[in-house]
Formats: sequence, structure tokens, C-alpha cells
Amino acid sequence: MFASKVSRIGVSILKQLSGGKLTSITRAGYNTSSCYNQYLQPLSETKLLRGVIFHKHHLFSTVSASDSSNEGIEQKEKISVTFVDKDGDEIHIKVPTGMSMLEAAHENDIDLEGACEGSIACSTCHVIVMDMDYYNKLEDPTDEENDMLDLAFGLTESSRLGCQVIAKPELDGIRLAIPAATRNFAVDGYVPKPH
Repeated sequence: MFASKVSRIGVSILKQLSGGKLTSITRAGYNTSSCYNQYLQPLSETKLLRGVIFHKHHLFSTVSASDSSNEGIEQKEKISVTFVDKDGDEIHIKVPTGMSMLEAAHENDIDLEGACEGSIACSTCHVIVMDMDYYNKLEDPTDEENDMLDLAFGLTESSRLGCQVIAKPELDGIRLAIPAATRNFAVDGYVPKPH
């Protein structure tokens, strides 16, 4: 009973607004009888004609008719990164642009802790950029990163948090040293497992 009264009120309001003429109103609230009709393709529309509401559906698809399965798949550029562990062993890996060195280390089973999982709440992913030319290509550390670096074991002038060093083309060939120890205040002696 209540729903039918609401429907009748809605119909009468639409009828008054349209002046009794045929009007098309989309979900987005556009009046599609305007000159922009060609640009506004609604997914569905409601039409009012002499107090009767008609609902019309439009089909919409984002899939192209092309048979090419690789179309639209973007291959990320990769850079070469060398991690030098506490024993001096070098581990060469390829890192996609946009990935942090912490994520890259975990994906390649490199022993870089990252206790806070990249939320800038610890210093366990501390790395040392071995070449100042590469260090100068990095964005300046934020205040939060500097606060965490103050807690890092073996801090140097070219120290950064691995979670904040993001791979980009100009860093191709960067060498990162992993300090001999970390300071994990959460659990002493905890051996992290890569994600």
C-alpha cells in the first residue's frame, strides 16, 4: 500500500517536471533528450509516457573483439639491482619499476627483514646505497624515514630504508649493502620469513 503511494507520488512528480511530454532520465540523473545524447550512453533508463514507467536496458561491454590476448597487457621495465650481504656475497636480481627494494628482496629470498612490512615503523629493512651517484638519484628521505633510520644499526651517510627505495629506470645498476645486524625491538632473536 505504502509503496504504491510512493510510486504514484514519484510518477506525478516526473509528470509535472516533464510537462506531460516523453522524458528520458538515466541512473546518473542526466536528461538524455538533450544535444549530448550521443555522448551519454546510459546503462539503463526509465521512460515516462502518460503516467506509465517503461524500463529499458542497454548492454555494455569493455571487452574488445580482437583475438590478441596480449593487447593491453603492459610489461613493466626491469632494472638490475645488486644486494651485497653481510659476508660480502653479491646477489644480482631484476626488479620491476615501481617495486620497493624490500619487496624485491622478499620475492628473491634475500635476507632483508622488514618487520613492519613497509609501514615506516621500524628500521629492519635498512640498506646502504654503495654509490653516492645512485644515492643522489633517490628522492629525499621523509621525516618519518629519518626518524626510523636514527634507530638503525650501522647508520651511514647513504643509509635508506629498503621499503622507501622504489625501483625506477635511473636506478638501473644500483648496489645495496645489507648491514650485518638489525635492531628489531619487537622480538629479540626473531628470524624473519620472507612474504
